[in-house]
Amino acid sequence: MPKQFSRHRRLLAAALAATAVLAGRPSLAQTAAAKPARPVRVGSKIDTEGSLLGQLIVQVLEAGGIKTENRLQLGGTPIVRGALLAGEIDLYPEYTGNGAFFFADEKNPVWKNREAGWARAKALDAEKNKLVWLPCAPANNTWAIAIRQDLAARHRLKTLADFGRWVTAGGIVKLAASAEFVERPDALPAFQTAYGFKLKQSQLLTLAGGDTAATTRAAAEQTSGVNAAMAYGTDGPVAALGLVILEDNLAVQAVYAPAPVLRADVLAREPRIAPLLAPVFAALDAPTLQRLNAQIALAGQDARSVAQAWLKAQGLVK
Repeated sequence: MPKQFSRHRRLLAAALAATAVLAGRPSLAQTAAAKPARPVRVGSKIDTEGSLLGQLIVQVLEAGGIKTENRLQLGGTPIVRGALLAGEIDLYPEYTGNGAFFFADEKNPVWKNREAGWARAKALDAEKNKLVWLPCAPANNTWAIAIRQDLAARHRLKTLADFGRWVTAGGIVKLAASAEFVERPDALPAFQTAYGFKLKQSQLLTLAGGDTAATTRAAAEQTSGVNAAMAYGTDGPVAALGLVILEDNLAVQAVYAPAPVLRADVLAREPRIAPLLAPVFAALDAPTLQRLNAQIALAGQDARSVAQAWLKAQGLVK
């Protein structure tokens, strides 16, 4: 047999053998399709409402067939925001008003309008960080100061202007607040500048976390002489604890409407996230969040159960 013909036969045999082996293997496309989707890592802030919103997101996505990884209650705003920017989480609930802080845009009046503030945060984060802000809720969880009702009645304190005058005149006050509220330029410092008062270090009980359940309870129970507390507009326990929120009559604070924020690449990979979360956040008005927050902070129910019961009642999960 000629050497050339023999060599051709050997090459043909090798090709047939390779084809037989490959026939039993999936293609690269089949392998990619068979690989399970990477779970969406959902984070949240450490406070009561952060846990609630995070649970709502996790449960709705899971019910919609999107696997998640629970990274809830990571910490305060800088920690959770940093985790998203670093790619350590994929999605978390943020507030529109924080856009002013993120982009050093505190003097822009746009943040005092819910839709306009959301649109600006959406545009800036898309351009600078490739993040997507999904539609926000109608609730406004803005920074606030709450004081004991008996104190408010005794000194006729209804607004922060009243409070500022009272503090400046020597009113005895001790405020429980998170470090973030005390230090952020758009929080307590903004209130003090606008209303003309200044709290000394001895008039502050600064807590590491941002959970207003702790600050409002401290004021209600007069822990360490506390009679005022950092609060949010959607806090459930305020009235039940015998506190009243002072009116921000000069509209110092921006609107803080909650909204899901996620990386653009994650939304491209899981486009169903947007339609799944849209009806959830559309239903979260202030009375709803106050009621749900109170179930957690006052009634002692866990956020997972509260979120599950509300989602089922709304027909958002089965």
